[in-house]
Amino acid sequence: MATFVDRVVLHATGGDGGHGCASIRREKFKPLAGPDGGNGGNGGSVVLEVDPQVTTLLQFHHSPHRHAPSGTQGMGDYRQGSTGEDLVLPVPDGTVVKSPSGHVLADLVGAGSRYVVASGGHGGLGNHSLASPRRKAPGFALLGEPGDTQDVVLELKTIADVALIGYPSAGKSSLVAAMSAARPKIADYPFTTLVPNLGVVQAGSSRFTVADVPGLIPGASEGKGLGLEFLRHIERCSVLVHVLDCATLEPGRDPLSDLDVIEHELAEYGGDVGIEGGRVPLTERLRMVVLNKIDVPEARELADLVKPDLEARGLRVFEISAVSHEGLRPLTFALAELVEQSRREAPEPERTRVVLRPRAVDDAGFTVTRREESGHVFFQVRGSKPERWVRQTQFSNDEAVGYLADRLARIGVEDALFKAGAVAGAEVVIGDGDDAVVFDWEPTLLTGSELLGGPRGTDLRLEDSSRPTRSDKRREYKDRMDAKSEARAELWTEREAGIWTDDDARTTAPEDSGR
Repeated sequence: MATFVDRVVLHATGGDGGHGCASIRREKFKPLAGPDGGNGGNGGSVVLEVDPQVTTLLQFHHSPHRHAPSGTQGMGDYRQGSTGEDLVLPVPDGTVVKSPSGHVLADLVGAGSRYVVASGGHGGLGNHSLASPRRKAPGFALLGEPGDTQDVVLELKTIADVALIGYPSAGKSSLVAAMSAARPKIADYPFTTLVPNLGVVQAGSSRFTVADVPGLIPGASEGKGLGLEFLRHIERCSVLVHVLDCATLEPGRDPLSDLDVIEHELAEYGGDVGIEGGRVPLTERLRMVVLNKIDVPEARELADLVKPDLEARGLRVFEISAVSHEGLRPLTFALAELVEQSRREAPEPERTRVVLRPRAVDDAGFTVTRREESGHVFFQVRGSKPERWVRQTQFSNDEAVGYLADRLARIGVEDALFKAGAVAGAEVVIGDGDDAVVFDWEPTLLTGSELLGGPRGTDLRLEDSSRPTRSDKRREYKDRMDAKSEARAELWTEREAGIWTDDDARTTAPEDSGR
């Protein structure tokens, strides 16, 4: 079995948060001394971190399922649950994290680079944290939130300065062994190299790394041979070296046609152009040509024949023999020159920008959508807060359900349901998928005291404890006396004007006077 793995699928699950505790403190002479339930601990997260000592993804090939520790439950006497430790997974330098659909999530380059694959769940609050002046002794606690679950694809892209590319059996592994202390497998049959080989080359004061990429054939960019499996390792190399076999006996092959085929496959292979810190396209990178196996007389003649044509294309050409080491020293210093040139021309890495995305003013944090499926109408509520609150609610406890209803009404879910056209008894779904909660909606009924603007369950008319001062009493007495005097004056004015005269008395008075 190969000990080098450069592509795996990782199934990561964050730790669950611990449940909160519902407890009442009991002491001597104080049987009910108030709530003392502690909060649950947070769950651990699954984190990928670049480790220079790791060179393969083999450990994830054998164990693809990773689960971070969960937090423990809260306890009485205000004791908090313990927090689960993060599960840190070491990965090689140059690991790219992708979603199953191929979207790049992170490009881990440089020792210590980290990426959180699956976050741990938040611990639930105990009844001590839920206590308030209106709810002095809650008989419930919040549940711990489950950790995130995510499947990601890990791809390893070898980080080297020089990539040796060419047909199988062109002598790439022999060249790496001759230039460095690396000892790759060398044999006289195609596809001997099944994994990339790295070697460190010292040329004067310059040091660089060389990668032996497994052989490419026509159609490699479409998946033929080992093309797609190892073309990704060329993406991070700044210098490309075409190793051309001048001693091949296959019909229809020569150094010029081999060069054209490999260049075509490089142009067809797009690679990941959207990775942060994107590099120069493969077709625009520094390159040179190495004519190998000139220790064979026929190969030397062919190399001398095609060298002018290659130089006419603007390529630097070196004739070498990996077996006799002829021409290796000039090639080594020429590669060091190109590597130093690419390092000078490489743009300086930009500092990571901290992007702040504040929530919009009109963003309520949730959405209410009216949906209809197969003639069935329901209203779906989506949002991080409502969905998290639902996950943390113990629906077997009526008080916990009432607390959830209060929280949803406080952020405006009920008002949004009214605007969406929901009526009493309408089906409401909070969340999506198998974790969604479905219930028949019953709007909160308002009483007279609530219409006065006071909190739910209170009446401001009965809670007015203010006492008037002496000046307030004196002012109130004067106002009352002034009002009484004005009323008497008004009555006297009306009486003088005859408004209060008896109509019966006016009609009978002349008859009495005639008698």
